[in-house]
Amino acid sequence: MNEPIKIGITHGDFNGIGYEVILKTLADERCLELFTPIVYGTLPAWNYYKKGLGIQLTARTRLIQSASEAVEGEINLIEVNEGGREALVQHGRPSATAGQLAAKALMMAREELLKEEIAAVVTAPICKEVMTSEAFPFVGHTGFFAEPFKESHQPMMLFVAEEIRVALLTIHEPLSKVATFITKEGIKSGLKQLERTLQQDFGIEKPRIAVMGLNPHAGENGLLGKEEVEVITPAVEEAWQEGIQAFGPFAADGFWGSGHYRKFDAVLSMYHDQGLLPFKLLAMDEGVNITTGLPIIRTSPDHGTAFDICGKGVANEASFRNAIYRAIDIYRNRARYQEATANPLQKKYVERGKDNVRLDLSKSDDEL
Repeated sequence: MNEPIKIGITHGDFNGIGYEVILKTLADERCLELFTPIVYGTLPAWNYYKKGLGIQLTARTRLIQSASEAVEGEINLIEVNEGGREALVQHGRPSATAGQLAAKALMMAREELLKEEIAAVVTAPICKEVMTSEAFPFVGHTGFFAEPFKESHQPMMLFVAEEIRVALLTIHEPLSKVATFITKEGIKSGLKQLERTLQQDFGIEKPRIAVMGLNPHAGENGLLGKEEVEVITPAVEEAWQEGIQAFGPFAADGFWGSGHYRKFDAVLSMYHDQGLLPFKLLAMDEGVNITTGLPIIRTSPDHGTAFDICGKGVANEASFRNAIYRAIDIYRNRARYQEATANPLQKKYVERGKDNVRLDLSKSDDEL
């Protein structure tokens, strides 16, 4: 289980900081003891940033055609610019070509992920402005990786740092429409999914989950909004009755301001900014975005393309490096979880708790 696994890395938008954080991460040769990197990118951009930023790589960069050809101990690169179109790097400038090659990298990586040629995918940031098209009709990474499983699985965004885990009930919905997406069934489903994620991906057997309110002060008992009284509280209570340790709803400002989040294994936020504003204030440089609820593993840094600092050599690679480490941890935790829960043996009498065993006292000790 501790052998290096194949991790796919998509290059993102080559006019952003994707190549910089990838190169800085892989410059540490110790990484290659943990995983075999397969970069879905373009060699000219790779060489441009490596030379321009003066990043020294101790490992060899090898061009391959597919993940099956990857060599352990080397940096493997799959060329996504198959047509050889001109891919001119322009720091901080959105371009159609950059968007097309970012989409191509994602498509190639997802295909190999579904074939189990790679164990997980770590995605560098993309520019949504130049990505959405007929060929790539998705708002972002989450929808793209969830698309093959749309009939059976519902994705959730989970942001993780050292002592914080924040999940989003709704993802990229306009604020004016968020309330229409919050239902009792949706909250219960989200709590069940989050509990399972914490169990299989993080090894937390019985997680404690805090649920945020939607309105200011969690609605003040209906004075500032009815969602807490009519939807969120009943969902939390029903989830509790079904064995999920869910608490709330909490007023977001007091919850984060008092450090109350430290008492819970995860937080379920009602909408994007409610969860990500405090998360990024507390863990901007180290946070990781995980797409949960799917049978595949995809992680990413919690920052964007950072066009304003592209090419300056000042990008912090910590979040990207953590995204790789987190993908490896999830892969191993899932293997342990599956092994522990597969074909459980019936417990012997001596292993059972005495409080749930009904004895037949009419039998002798020998018959027992």
